[in-house]
Amino acid sequence: MANLRRLRRDGGFTLIELLIVIALITILATMGVVQYRNSIQSSKEAVLHTDLFRMRDAIDQYYADKAKYPASLDALVSDGYMRAIPEDPITKSADTWQTVPAEPEPGNTSTEPGIYNVKSGAPGTGLDGTSYSDW
Repeated sequence: MANLRRLRRDGGFTLIELLIVIALITILATMGVVQYRNSIQSSKEAVLHTDLFRMRDAIDQYYADKAKYPASLDALVSDGYMRAIPEDPITKSADTWQTVPAEPEPGNTSTEPGIYNVKSGAPGTGLDGTSYSDW
């Protein structure tokens, strides 16, 4: 009789043991999903930083070559400073870039000031807590 009880007890898992294992697997899976989502968001933000850097660099090169700022972002493409206006990775559109106009020159008020800077038009904040429009 004692051997029969020992065989039943050793033959499987109790309900508590199964619940604990399921709870641990659920916690680990949840942590993995959160990490995955953060890595996707982090990669989008890295692409956004790179795109902003390249567009700002193209604006600076345009100004250094022509002594004036471009009238639009399309001028950077048409004059060969960029192949294409990149797509904002957050909004998934190339039309949401926000341009910052340059200050007019004090001695020359007849020319258009042009674009001095470009920012993301994406709503929300990044993983570091700053607004995308401040980048």
